[in-house]
Amino acid sequence: MAGVTTFRSTLSRAAPGALAGLLAAFTALALAELVAGLVRPTAGPVTVVGGAVIDRTPAAVKDFAIRTFGEDDKAVLQLGILVVLAFIAMGLGVLSLRHRRAGGAGVLLFGIVGAFAALTRPDSAGVGDALPSVAGGVAGALVLWFLASKAARQPAGGEGGGGAGWNRRGFLTAAAATAVAATASGALGQFLVDRKGQGAVASRDALVLPEPASPATAVPAGAELKVPGISPFTTPNRDFYRVDTALVVPRVDAGTWRLRIHGKGVTRPRTHTLDQLLARPLIERDITLTCVSNEVGGPYIGNARWLGVPLAELLREAGVRPPSRGGKADQLVARSVDGMTLGSPVEDVMDGRDAMLAVGMNGEPLPFDHGFPVRMLVPGLYGYVSACKWITDLELTTFDAYDPYWVKRSWARRAPIKTQARIDTPKPFARPAAGAVTVGGVAWAQRRGITRVEVRVDDGRWQDADLAVQDTVDTWRPWSYRWNATPGGHTLTVRATDGAGRVQTEERARTVPDGASGWHSVFVTVS
Repeated sequence: MAGVTTFRSTLSRAAPGALAGLLAAFTALALAELVAGLVRPTAGPVTVVGGAVIDRTPAAVKDFAIRTFGEDDKAVLQLGILVVLAFIAMGLGVLSLRHRRAGGAGVLLFGIVGAFAALTRPDSAGVGDALPSVAGGVAGALVLWFLASKAARQPAGGEGGGGAGWNRRGFLTAAAATAVAATASGALGQFLVDRKGQGAVASRDALVLPEPASPATAVPAGAELKVPGISPFTTPNRDFYRVDTALVVPRVDAGTWRLRIHGKGVTRPRTHTLDQLLARPLIERDITLTCVSNEVGGPYIGNARWLGVPLAELLREAGVRPPSRGGKADQLVARSVDGMTLGSPVEDVMDGRDAMLAVGMNGEPLPFDHGFPVRMLVPGLYGYVSACKWITDLELTTFDAYDPYWVKRSWARRAPIKTQARIDTPKPFARPAAGAVTVGGVAWAQRRGITRVEVRVDDGRWQDADLAVQDTVDTWRPWSYRWNATPGGHTLTVRATDGAGRVQTEERARTVPDGASGWHSVFVTVS
């Protein structure tokens, strides 16, 4: 009983300190976001620290996060940062009841960490990016000092008035005032951030895409199978996968956007505006994009109709030649406004495939999530070496001279897309009724196309599936197989053969370093 009383007494003494710490952290973040709204929205401490965490996370851990949380991985990271910060803040608050300077110094230290993260980010704009974290750290330290003094102060009358204690009413009044002020600061900061993004939103709303000089061929009849559960041939923009490292989606004003082309072997450096790109002859193509983080049977693949400028022509105008024709550069490094770097083989970009700087997606300007105003894509290569979003710079260099972001983190320099097939229906652990069951899905091997898909039930013989009509070698190909299902548990497996005659390998490989491989299987129970 005495132990319980002691615990309650300790908790009662620590509670105001923990609350003071939480309010100090809240104030620090709110004021930092307000300053970030004045300086640069992406310089907020949660964003820059989160970015630093992502940059320093091993490839295997990133792969796990994408597999486990999908497109919510960034929200989970931000929530994790806030939870850790909350516990540390409570600890510093309790510490400040006895050691006020140490508690305040701890909060200030977090501001310094945020400032360091801001200054060392690839997209750092200079000293100004450190201001939000520094301002937040100073404000948080002052608030903790103030609230801790309220929590530790004797009530009127002091010891002679009835023993040591703290002014509960004074502390709660100060805490409430702090919370209100911090909330107002955070709301004003969010308003400023939203207002800064309005120019980008307005520029996208006002953008009218020109008609392509080279339209996409009509999707042939029969390219899409009318089978419930199979992915549609064209993926709607709202459903298109998103995998990137941006905690805050960049909102770039189309009117101020510029693209610079420079580097090794560039005899005529160029800087292009969006209007200049839109005035050029544009091409329109159906192209399937695939993320290297896509596990066997995974969701990170989509097919869209893209509108853009042929990239090879832009490079040729700048004097660039591929290595096979004596060019000095074998790597094209694309840089995003958020500092991301991706490296593509110059030979692939200029070999005649429809590599482009895309400005449109499924008949509308690129969504912000997918790179507005301009993104790059190269058919046949995984996105991490070809599909730079929010692109702003193209540098010609060599693979020996420079390692882009993902290559520095254990991924392969060159990453052609592997032949894959996926079962979309029935879903894993489905319980179809006995009799005729349609098994179906999609298969892809960009630049090679799909010529055959086979399905196996349990350990039986491989059976040919029916293929949809092939659109182009750069798009996925739906397939279906009519199965006479018998009661019991069954494993359905699929494999594809590409246009080069290569059968999809059974050998299982994880996504690192150059994409997953293996056959996709689902287990179902037939009733």
